[in-house]
Amino acid sequence: MLKLIDGKQLAQKRREEIKLAVEELKTQGITPGLAVILVGEDPASQVYVRNKEKACHEVGFYSEVHRLPADTSQEDLLNLIDRLNNDEKIHGLLVQLPVPKHIDEKAVIHAISPKKDVDGFLPENLGSLLIGEQAFEPCTPKGCIDLIKESGMEIAGKKAVVVGRSNIVGKPVAMMLLREHATVTICHSKTKNLKEELLAADIVVAAIGRANFITGDMIKDGAVVIDVGINRLPDGKMAGDVDRASLEGRDCWLTPVPGGVGPMTITMLMKNTLESATR
Repeated sequence: MLKLIDGKQLAQKRREEIKLAVEELKTQGITPGLAVILVGEDPASQVYVRNKEKACHEVGFYSEVHRLPADTSQEDLLNLIDRLNNDEKIHGLLVQLPVPKHIDEKAVIHAISPKKDVDGFLPENLGSLLIGEQAFEPCTPKGCIDLIKESGMEIAGKKAVVVGRSNIVGKPVAMMLLREHATVTICHSKTKNLKEELLAADIVVAAIGRANFITGDMIKDGAVVIDVGINRLPDGKMAGDVDRASLEGRDCWLTPVPGGVGPMTITMLMKNTLESATR
């Protein structure tokens, strides 16, 4: 029987733990602070930023949201980042992507201090992750690892297949699975024998960005499948990268879309900000 890993429930449990840790920190005169910068009116970004703001209040963080007009100059944005880098109240800082076209996204990300890069996007943090040093782990991969463990699957010694090689999910989650002593294969759009690779996998992380791309006949019984995909179908409904219907009745674990990886991503952002304040 298909078993679902409830990301909402796990995220709630983690937030309760974060809240307790924040109360403890406050007795030492420290309140974790997160600043989010939003440039322009992108509707999806506005939803994400509201959710982050709500999560901050829920766990007892100090929160700042800087909503800037779409015509904000790159110079003004970089000046604001610089000010927040030097603000002691702020332990975590992120710019909600995408930014308007006239702004250089790379320049913006690189302007954030590695000490406050709670998204874990900077080369300094990704490099530290690669060589096994302390680093802010990107939030979605960090949530994926937590969800795999929640299924009861022991990661060490298992074969894991990551489908997708983005810098935000695919590559870092592969590094983190390696660190947990899994044997890791990264597959992508050019992989020749994807079905064979997947059928050998105990753990599958699907982050390819194509609706219902991975079907039940590609997954073996007993596997844990983490579906990172969020795809809009023509009828407006949301679908993951994994075709859930074709897995019904099968003996494996799956994170649903929505309600799987999504809630964990923002929770891990809170966890990284807490770690930053504790450091």
